[in-house]
Amino acid sequence: MTRVVNLLTLELEAAYGPPPLGHDFSARSVSREVGATRTGLGVYEVAPGQKTWPYHFELAEEEWLIVLTGELTLRTPEGERVLRAGDVVCFPPGVDGAHAVRNAGAEPSRYAMPSASLGVADGCIYPDAGSFVLRGPGFSHRGRLGDELGYWEAQEPA
Repeated sequence: MTRVVNLLTLELEAAYGPPPLGHDFSARSVSREVGATRTGLGVYEVAPGQKTWPYHFELAEEEWLIVLTGELTLRTPEGERVLRAGDVVCFPPGVDGAHAVRNAGAEPSRYAMPSASLGVADGCIYPDAGSFVLRGPGFSHRGRLGDELGYWEAQEPA
């Protein structure tokens, strides 16, 4: 059976509990609702003067951003630019795909983010905070970037 959701009228929920100051947005994944198994789709709405996720890049996952309503200010390694309803951008894995969005307008802005679903593991780097997250089957760890270690040095107990 084909399942249909409307991205413009879809009810969203607060993203991950009470947001930190400046990150007031709502979200919803529709991936499972429409039966997706190899791709993902998140829908987000950000209030005026607010941001969504911190500046980051994925290690292995390609992400897209499609502006549905309003305007967003997009930050990438190339700088900032304003995106309007109908604009589409793709963020490749790695440093070149780093991104963050904020709503500098007077109206809420809604956007969709399709992505590849690797299903096995993922990782994300937050350059401004010097932090990372790694996830795999039975494993999830969020931490700080630190000194680089050689292969054998990294194999010895701390």
